[in-house]
Amino acid sequence: MEVNIYDKGDKIQISVKDTGVGIPKEKQKIIFEKFSQVNHLYNRNHEGSGIGLSLVKSLVDMHSGEIYVKSELGQGTEVIIQLPVKHVCEEDDINQTEYYRQSINVEKIQIEFSDIYE
Repeated sequence: MEVNIYDKGDKIQISVKDTGVGIPKEKQKIIFEKFSQVNHLYNRNHEGSGIGLSLVKSLVDMHSGEIYVKSELGQGTEVIIQLPVKHVCEEDDINQTEYYRQSINVEKIQIEFSDIYE
């Protein structure tokens, strides 16, 4: 796995790249949905709940960023995150912190309920 961080001036770009099996084009749109998996076969090499990229996307969205994937079967996958560089004053920071705290609690509740009922 290769992780790189780039300063793009008004953005920070984070790239996470692997040399794994890759993701088929038709499945690339669903990988950011909660509990979705490209392959539903459970084995020790590719085990997971399907929550990781959904959580990453939520965090990226909270920061008004973008996330996308580049992948080819047999060649691996690259997930690219772009976050805007923002300068905020302390008062704005306090107001936004409270807003995000409330949003996170709502999402946490939704995840907990989906664990119970699915």
